[in-house]
Amino acid sequence: MRARAHACMMHPANSSCITETREPEPEAADRASGKREPPEHACQVGHAEQEQGEEEEEQVRVDDPASPAEFAPPEGGYGWLVAFAATWCNGSIFGIQNSFGILHVMLAKEHEDPEDQASQFKVAWVGALAMGMIFFCSPVVSMFTDHFGCRKTAVGGAFVAFLGLLTSSFATTLGLRYFTYGVLFGCGSSFAFQPSLVILGHYFRRRLGLANGVVTAASSLFTIALPVLLKKVVGPLGLSRTFQILSLFMLVQSFLALSFRPLIPSTCSRTGSMGPAGDPGSTAGTRWRRGVMQVKKYFNARVFRVATYRVWAFGVATAVLGYMVPYIHLINFVREQFVETQKEWVLLVCIGASSGAGRLFFGKVGDLIPGVKKVYLQAASFMTLGLMSIMIPKCSVLEGLMVVCVFMGLCDGCFITIMAPIAFELVGPMQASQAIGYLLGLMAVPMTAGPPIA
Repeated sequence: MRARAHACMMHPANSSCITETREPEPEAADRASGKREPPEHACQVGHAEQEQGEEEEEQVRVDDPASPAEFAPPEGGYGWLVAFAATWCNGSIFGIQNSFGILHVMLAKEHEDPEDQASQFKVAWVGALAMGMIFFCSPVVSMFTDHFGCRKTAVGGAFVAFLGLLTSSFATTLGLRYFTYGVLFGCGSSFAFQPSLVILGHYFRRRLGLANGVVTAASSLFTIALPVLLKKVVGPLGLSRTFQILSLFMLVQSFLALSFRPLIPSTCSRTGSMGPAGDPGSTAGTRWRRGVMQVKKYFNARVFRVATYRVWAFGVATAVLGYMVPYIHLINFVREQFVETQKEWVLLVCIGASSGAGRLFFGKVGDLIPGVKKVYLQAASFMTLGLMSIMIPKCSVLEGLMVVCVFMGLCDGCFITIMAPIAFELVGPMQASQAIGYLLGLMAVPMTAGPPIA
């Protein structure tokens, strides 16, 4: 009897064990001793313990951001092709966004209404809505990236952005362009942009800062070149043809994103071995728990359990409240303060060029700083950026303002370049997509509200 109970506890998954213990045997000795549970009960307890152990093992396997400890990125090779595709993605999206001032002039002429004093304000919302959607959609993009992978998410997003720009060329009303450019292009850009940051962590670890620096610095060339291109294209070809030309950039990106081959499996691949929810041995309660677990995996907020990530994310979101203020109001300030100058565009060149140089330099510096200590470098860049913003009204000569803009560009390059490496250090590669997505989502409101408040 004892041997049979012992065998049952050692092999609780064996269904024949329960059948054997139900054979009629004397129970007087067991009742007299009172020291051993009935074998059927012991078998059920062992089976429950095994199920609980399996669930805990699966939970650890899914929750632990460092579970693929043996994963070693190739640190180059095919990764540089991925970096080129990420460069095109970043440059196309933010080059178009940063050049919206030229498109704004054409849109204002096309939708000008002499009787409506707020027509300029309404036109400005076309570009503002697109930029806001890039950040607001970031948490949702993280869920898609975790479940479907970087490649599918980026390809789909780039194609949606292509459709948004293409349909904007055929739109004739301002309300329709709110949807085609503001919503479609903005959402598509968000789905294309964020995977381009995450995929770099699949191919680089020691040189991740350098890779991010190369990608972000090279993409700044688009910001310099696209305004020149648009000035020569918009006049002769018109606004509709200009939108069609810009849509080609996103069409090319939809093909380049095919190179985003993930080296770390997506969530659906990692959880594919958990077994079907409709297993004959599972109860309705078990299937319900599995369904809840699947929903939690899609809406993954586990990164907020990391205290250092919480402090960092909310700190960055607070700091960027004034981040966009100098960029929005700088030109108007120059026109009021230096009435005779015609070189206000030089300030934008100073910011763009120094930002590109800063991304390269601080990308390499970030690789030399171990672990989460990179946060100190980012905090120093925020402090310097704040001091430079305070110095802008104090400048009495244009040359002094140019020096301030150079330092602002360097700080901007530092902040942008080491954002993704810090996320990888804080939560690990398995949850980096969620960490970046929630961070960008938290940044959306203060970045959008800062300039109007100022």
